[in-house]
Amino acid sequence: MAADSQTRRALVVEDERPISELVRLHLELGGFTVDEAADGTRALALARTTAFDLLILDVMLPGLDGVTLCSAIRAAGPNRQTPILMLTARDAESDKVVGLESGADDYLTKPFGVRELMARVGAITRRHRRTESAVAPATDRVVSRDITLNLDKREAQVRGQVIELTRQEFDLLHQLASRPGIVYSRAALLQNVWSDDSFVTERTVDTVISRLRRKIERDPQDPALILTAWGVGYKFADVD
Repeated sequence: MAADSQTRRALVVEDERPISELVRLHLELGGFTVDEAADGTRALALARTTAFDLLILDVMLPGLDGVTLCSAIRAAGPNRQTPILMLTARDAESDKVVGLESGADDYLTKPFGVRELMARVGAITRRHRRTESAVAPATDRVVSRDITLNLDKREAQVRGQVIELTRQEFDLLHQLASRPGIVYSRAALLQNVWSDDSFVTERTVDTVISRLRRKIERDPQDPALILTAWGVGYKFADVD
């Protein structure tokens, strides 16, 4: 992520021109240069060839929809770790969960106010900078059961195989795996992993845990690594 004193680059993917222009205007006022795309197919081509500091994706798009686009961006290319804010015209919880499960950092329901838009942009970009600038701990590796985390490379291996994790997934897995057997409440995980981002909820923790289990567990329906502490939160399986 570029520093605040430098020009940052954002991609806005929105097919409703008035909304696209509104978002572009206020991002530019916030110090971003803005690229725009009105369909998911063009947006994916841009995201696979150009590194951005922020991506704002509408859910309902011609070509590729926003959820499919988000998943494709997280799978490969220069924006696998770039903060992503999704815009949706539907406020059902299931729609928001689908967006988060595809790899988005946050979502915003239309119609939205400009102040809330910029507050959410500020929250996810601050969190990204905080992750990148964090001082490395005394050890650069965490090894616990089937998991090996290389903190310098931000690389995760499961049973010897490298897996792709989003920034949130890696940070949450590191929080749990580095302290096996310790139960964390959802509120504690929000504080430790998301810190000052006031727009995420405990449901966000459940969503990222669900994504992690699908990536690291032999059977996500019967997890052996990330365990649920019923009525409390989650823990990583204790060492043998």
